[in-house]
Amino acid sequence: MSHEPSPLRDYARHVGLWIVAIALIFVAWELVLVATGLPAYVIPPPGKAIGVIFDNIPLMTQLTSQTLSETFYGYIVGAVLGVVLAVIMAQVPIVHRLLYPALITSQAVPIVAIAAPLVIIFGFGLTPKLIIVAWIVFFPVVVNVLDGLASVDHDQINLARLLGGTRLRTFMIVRLPACIGPLFSGLKIGACYAVTGAVIGEWTASSHIGLGTYLLTANAQMNTAGVYGAMLLLTAIGIGSFLFVVIVEHFATPWRTRMTAPAYFGGNIPPHASTQKQKV
Repeated sequence: MSHEPSPLRDYARHVGLWIVAIALIFVAWELVLVATGLPAYVIPPPGKAIGVIFDNIPLMTQLTSQTLSETFYGYIVGAVLGVVLAVIMAQVPIVHRLLYPALITSQAVPIVAIAAPLVIIFGFGLTPKLIIVAWIVFFPVVVNVLDGLASVDHDQINLARLLGGTRLRTFMIVRLPACIGPLFSGLKIGACYAVTGAVIGEWTASSHIGLGTYLLTANAQMNTAGVYGAMLLLTAIGIGSFLFVVIVEHFATPWRTRMTAPAYFGGNIPPHASTQKQKV
């Protein structure tokens, strides 16, 4: 009899916890207003902030689509470059020694400070915003993949080579699977902060109106409900991005939630193995 948990039950439980957590945030929001007595032009009630979104659905849809596309494409660029560079640095030690200090130094530069030079170089448009988002996503992906590749047991690598594995095949079978977990950790961190990069890009280098530029305009007009409405949509993008990566991770790493895992990268179970298992 199988004792593996039901995936649908797990999904329902996780979704329920998310709904409860979000509901508690709105309840706390209301309680703060009741306890402090702050007027609506300082902190609007949740219903009013949500109402702004539904009262301006065509505009909010357009703004959200613009910011979401900037976040998505910048995220993809940063993630791909991070994985590729991390693999190169892990395989070529001299590249690792030369580039790693430069990566640390690049992250010490405030992200807002690089926005102005990017506008001068690339002008107002999509490119500066993509670079800013990729800049934010890039670093956690590189560091986590490097840590994953460095944590591989050297005995496993030596065993693979003794069994005749080439350098490429050893990397694919032993080292690459070891960095999948750390890779998704970096991707989840990047997913949370990617929307921040998109907003900063819109504030400094935007030729198209998105949620970031709308937030500045609403703030200048003392439209507090609009400010909080934009904040809710930006938060929704960040949460949605994180959950999407979690879902991809679930399907890419089935061994974390199942008793058995499929054989990846050419690793097949011998035919007699299942027979021996049944006899036992």
